Amino acid sequence: MPTLDEDRAIRLAAFRWLQTVTSEQGTVPRRILQEGFRWQGQRVPVIGPKGIFKPAVMALPLSVTTLPDGPYDDSFDDAGLLQYRYRGTDPEHPDNRGLRACMEHRVPLVHFLRVVPGAYLATWPVYVVEDLPSRLTFRIELEAATTGLARDAHIEVRETEKRYATVELRRRLHQATFRERVLSAYRERCAVCALRHRELLDAAHIIPDTEEHGTPEVRNGLALCRLHHAAFDRMFLAIRPDYVVEVRRDILEEEDGPMLVHGLQAMHGRRIILPSRRSHRPDRRRLEERYRRFLEEWPAR
Repeated sequence: MPTLDEDRAIRLAAFRWLQTVTSEQGTVPRRILQEGFRWQGQRVPVIGPKGIFKPAVMALPLSVTTLPDGPYDDSFDDAGLLQYRYRGTDPEHPDNRGLRACMEHRVPLVHFLRVVPGAYLATWPVYVVEDLPSRLTFRIELEAATTGLARDAHIEVRETEKRYATVELRRRLHQATFRERVLSAYRERCAVCALRHRELLDAAHIIPDTEEHGTPEVRNGLALCRLHHAAFDRMFLAIRPDYVVEVRRDILEEEDGPMLVHGLQAMHGRRIILPSRRSHRPDRRRLEERYRRFLEEWPAR
């Protein structure tokens, strides 16, 4: 049985390894998490088939996983803590005892949120802060992972800062989930130019997420390369409700170089690539609203 000191060394190695494999958006493919890393010649996976996972070489659980079976906000309570259900209904199940021990020893964990099949958002360190046997639930604090302030450092965090940290974390979860689902719907291609390099693709909002109807759902999103995302946001081009690209008249008349010609002007009149599932295709009403703003800003001559 590994000691807590040995467990801590492996845990810190897992955190360092996650830093190297996590994408800019915070997601990691499941196959990489299952393969894990090497520790003294042994393979250490960091995710398992069940929600609470303890690698064989460790004394306590390393990670907990949340699946998107319902709205993710419902997993947070009013204090901004994640409500994490027990494994089964027996408080003494080994997995539940393991999380309880993590709470008692103030041991940090990794939280994985599956954003699309095969891709997970990784957040660490997170801490189990309360055990509620009557509800078959643990309360998990993700705030330290956002602010970088761990209680081990004996740093007091004001309530306003905690609330801000929770809001920021939930925003990041939404953004990562939105991006993965939009890119998946468009089969990882730019809707305008069909570029397939995932590293150069963004999930653009049709209606900005700062507005009431700017919800993080696939129908309010477009998979766009960095160039066309910037052009869309800055109204160099628009996408009409009939899914056709319209480039601003002054941009069409401008003379500059091959990037302007092939990157923007050649896109004028092109029909965008659409998701194969109709339920994922851009909402025409949102496109109409966005196109109306485009015409108000840059009326056709």
